[in-house]
Amino acid sequence: MLKYETIAFDLRKKILSGFYKQNDQLPLEKEMCEEYDTSRITVKKAMDQLVLEGLVVKRRGAGTFVKDVENPDADVLQSMQFMGFSEENKHKNVSSDILKFEIINPDEATLNKLRISELDFVYHIIRVRKIDKKPHALEECFMPINLISGLRMDIVASSIYTYIESVLGFSIQSAHKTVSAVMPTDFEKEYLAIEDVTPILNIEQVAYLDNGQPFEYSNTKYRADKYEFHAINIR
Repeated sequence: MLKYETIAFDLRKKILSGFYKQNDQLPLEKEMCEEYDTSRITVKKAMDQLVLEGLVVKRRGAGTFVKDVENPDADVLQSMQFMGFSEENKHKNVSSDILKFEIINPDEATLNKLRISELDFVYHIIRVRKIDKKPHALEECFMPINLISGLRMDIVASSIYTYIESVLGFSIQSAHKTVSAVMPTDFEKEYLAIEDVTPILNIEQVAYLDNGQPFEYSNTKYRADKYEFHAINIR
């Protein structure tokens, strides 16, 4: 683990454990440089990672603070975590049709999202996610094979996240998502069972383990009539 990752890991643990609470200010860069015996550049890189994960926010001229939400009864850290499709719909009849499951050498954009080298390979998975046998989402994802090892067809057909946590023993922590409306391609219309040319929702996501390591880069297309997006906006 690199130095900045070690610092981010330690601060992340302190935030998730409640050592640093909502709206608490983190130590100044100079103080963290002394505490972790490192440079300002390394501390800044660790802070940037926590900002990316949605755990802290930088306020110009004031410092870095643990994020807060309007509802004081809500657990902000829990709300920033996320669940996979199967867990979100665990009380429903969830199934997946696997359209593609292969190992590839990804393009540069995917390498950068997953923070891996051009020599690394990834799983490339395309699945139609269904509820009660009706298509709700078309998911395309990439996962590093040297990190998420041993994936099989039966795992991909059920819950990859459950496998990652229960079998591999990793702890999934957070995700950075970008939501946009797009027009569906013919391929997407076919597998989402869309007849009219209506916009669909695309969620681009980079998911992280609790050590800050990205383990998944995905783009998921949702039928607009089957998906609700809930967010907490923080000023």
